[in-house]
Amino acid sequence: MSTLIATAKTPAEHERIASFCEAKAHDYRAQAQEHESMIAAYKANSSLSTDKNQGSTISHCEYFVKTFKDMAVKSHELAQLHEQMAKDTQQK
Repeated sequence: MSTLIATAKTPAEHERIASFCEAKAHDYRAQAQEHESMIAAYKANSSLSTDKNQGSTISHCEYFVKTFKDMAVKSHELAQLHEQMAKDTQQK
């Protein structure tokens, strides 16, 4: 992908990069959802309710939820930029 990014000139090449970025955004959203499910599971586990590690495990997952959601947004934004580059390249 790095080579394609460095050499992209055609609309098709920019569309390919945009598709890659959208796929990454989708993957990041899925990982955020997985960590959200883990938070619910930790909270539902009554054997952990008084465990000092419950807070740490939940905080860990909350960090990854935020991180993956932010990465999904950034990947989607990058995909949109390459979609615009594809359109701009077509007009030349």
